[in-house]
Amino acid sequence: MLGTIAIVLIILWLLGFVSAYTMGGFIHILLVIAVVMILVQVIQGRRG
Repeated sequence: MLGTIAIVLIILWLLGFVSAYTMGGFIHILLVIAVVMILVQVIQGRRG
């Protein structure tokens, strides 16, 4: 579930590079959130 959401956010971030709209900052924030979610999922996977 988290991985799917992270992939969608990364795709939106890449689209932000292509479109170069004023929402670019917001999309970069989404990218940071996606990376954090991936890291949390990896850490939880190693503990489990």
